[in-house]
Amino acid sequence: MQLYSTNHQSPNVTFKQATFKGLPNDNGLFMPKIIPQLEASILSSFNKMTFTEIAHIMAYALIGDEISRAKLEEIVIDVFDFNVPLAQLDENIQVLELFHGPTHAFKDFGARFMARVMSHFLETETQEVNILVATSGDTGSAVAQGFVGVPGISVTLLYPSGKVSGLQEMQLTTIGQNITAIEVSGTFDDCQKMVKQAFLDPELSKSLYLTSANSINIARLIPQSFYYMYAWSRTKAPAKEVIFSVPCGNFGNLCGGLISAKMGMPVNRFIAATNINKIVPEYLDSGSFNPRPSVQTIANAMDVGNPSNFPRIEALLGDYDNIRNYLIGAFHNDEQTLEIISEVHKKFDYFVCPHTAIGYGALKNYLAEHHDLSGICLGTAHPAKFFDIVIKATGKEVEMPYRLKEVMGKEKISISMGNKFDDLKGFLLD
Repeated sequence: MQLYSTNHQSPNVTFKQATFKGLPNDNGLFMPKIIPQLEASILSSFNKMTFTEIAHIMAYALIGDEISRAKLEEIVIDVFDFNVPLAQLDENIQVLELFHGPTHAFKDFGARFMARVMSHFLETETQEVNILVATSGDTGSAVAQGFVGVPGISVTLLYPSGKVSGLQEMQLTTIGQNITAIEVSGTFDDCQKMVKQAFLDPELSKSLYLTSANSINIARLIPQSFYYMYAWSRTKAPAKEVIFSVPCGNFGNLCGGLISAKMGMPVNRFIAATNINKIVPEYLDSGSFNPRPSVQTIANAMDVGNPSNFPRIEALLGDYDNIRNYLIGAFHNDEQTLEIISEVHKKFDYFVCPHTAIGYGALKNYLAEHHDLSGICLGTAHPAKFFDIVIKATGKEVEMPYRLKEVMGKEKISISMGNKFDDLKGFLLD
C-alpha cells in the first residue's frame, strides 16, 4: 500500500511508515494512492457475511501487500469482538449502533484496529513508540483502552479542561499503566495544534519516536470504512438508495464513508451533520473554508473549529462542485439537539446521545423532502455517556452499561498543563 501526502511535498510511504509517522513532513495527511474497487459479485455477497468477514475483505484489499491475509483475519476477529446492530426507528430510518465496544463509542473501531496493527509491526522493532492524542472526549478513552498494556508503546492524551463530560473524563484519567492524561487549559483546537506541532518539531523527532492515534492517522481511519459497507449490506429497504447521516467533528468518520463508497458501496449522498461549529456546512453553502475558534456545546466531540480531515475530503472528492454534489451540510444548536433527544425518546422509546441526535435530526429533515431514499444515521456514542443531558431532555434515566459504572468509582489522575506547545515539549523531553 503506497500513500501520498495531501500537500504533495513529501515522498510516498508504505502503510507501516504512515502508521508510525502519523503526519507527513509537509504537514499534509497521508492518503492511499489507490483505493481498490471491489467486484460487483463480492459486493452482492456481503448481505450474507458477518461484520468481521466484510472487514477482512476490505482490509486485505487495502493493505494486504503489507500484512498477510491470515494475520489480518486474526486482527479483525480480535478487534471487532462486539456487536454492530442496526436499530430500525421507522420505515426509512435506521441507527447504526457503533457504541458496543469497550468504551461505548465508535472510536473503538479505529483505535483497537490501530493498536493491533501497531503491535504486529512492533514485533520486529526495538524502539519505544510514543503516541500523542488530542481528544474532545471519546477518542482518548478508545485509544487508551486499545493500547493499555501494549509492550513498547506509551500514550499521552491531551484533553481540554472542563470541556468533556464527567464520565468521559473518568474514562480518560483512570487507566494508568502506560497511559498518561494531560488536562489542558484551553480548547480541543489547542490540544490538536499542540499535537501537530510536536510531530513537526525537529528536536522531538530526534529524541522520541512520535506518532498519533487521532483520525489524522490513516491506520485509525481505514477501519472506519468497514461499518458503512456492513450497514449498507443490511439495509431494510433494498429497493431504495441509501443516504448516510454522519455526526461530524474532525470529519474522519465521514472520510471512512467516502473510502467505502470509493470501494464500490452504492450510496446516494452523505449528510455532514454538525453542531454550531458549522465550518463545513458553511463551506458547502459558500465555497469558502473559514476555520475559527471552536464554541463549546453539549455535543462536545463536534466542538472543532478547524476540522483536520477536510483535506482528505478534497482528496477523495475533488473540486468544490463535486464535493457539494456528494455532501449535504446540516447543523443544530443545543436547544434543537435537546428537542431531538426528547422527540426520539417519545416517538420510538429510544435514547440517543447529543451527537447521534444531531445526525438523526439532519437525516429526518432531509428525508422529509426525499421519500425515495432510505437513511442510516450513525450512532456514535452510548447515550449513558451523556446521562445528564439525556435526563434533561427526556426526564428519564438511561441504563448505564457495566463498563461505564465501573470507572465512576475510580480516582482521577491527570497532569494540568497550559495550552502552549512549549508546555507539551518540555513535558515530553523531561
